[in-house]
Amino acid sequence: MKTATVRDLRNHFADVAKWIEHGEPVTITRNGAAFATLAPAKSSKPDKAAFIARYKNFKPVGKRISKEATEKLWADLRD
Repeated sequence: MKTATVRDLRNHFADVAKWIEHGEPVTITRNGAAFATLAPAKSSKPDKAAFIARYKNFKPVGKRISKEATEKLWADLRD
């Protein structure tokens, strides 16, 4: 983890921002003592692979209804 002083943050923010953009958290120090940590934001995009895995585990409506009956039910509701 990299560290930067308040003065570094004020005078060289672009450099510190590049560290954060590259995924590295930065500890901010004042008078030699750490008081804050800047870290990259988490992605707000949903994970496509996780979505596909959840979708594959999706079960048809009801436990005793066949896939064909489920598709017919959805078709009837759509039409």
